[in-house]
Amino acid sequence: MKMQFSSGGVIYRKVHDSIEIALVAVKGGSVWTLPKGIVNKGEKPEETSVREVLEETGLNGRLIEKIGETTYWYFLKEENAKVKKTVYYYLLEYVSGDTSDHDWEVDDAAWFPIDEALRRVSYKGDKDMIVKVREMITAVPPAGGACG
Repeated sequence: MKMQFSSGGVIYRKVHDSIEIALVAVKGGSVWTLPKGIVNKGEKPEETSVREVLEETGLNGRLIEKIGETTYWYFLKEENAKVKKTVYYYLLEYVSGDTSDHDWEVDDAAWFPIDEALRRVSYKGDKDMIVKVREMITAVPPAGGACG
């Protein structure tokens, strides 16, 4: 058995009265998921989250807080090994960047209204994180008091 640790992020922005999050497309564009990647040696999971979001979406984000983690098993055929993978997810607030600047590892990156993102993602772990994020963001009062 091998163990693997990854870290990913949910980067969000407020557009008018709605919240959008960025997703990435993989597997020829057939799967939409949250950006994530392997935690490098000497790297903290939160650093990995910020780096992977930037690489895979083209977006710079400010780390807010940990959302949670998900664990699953998969099989590596080439190594004939079962792998227990844990992915840590962090909430990031959009600072700058453009989804057209995503790297070669993903087929596409795009912003989606949070409810559409929830319908679009393929994996249960992603859905769980987006549901948590929706609760976290709506619980936070808007900056600067009243808005109109």
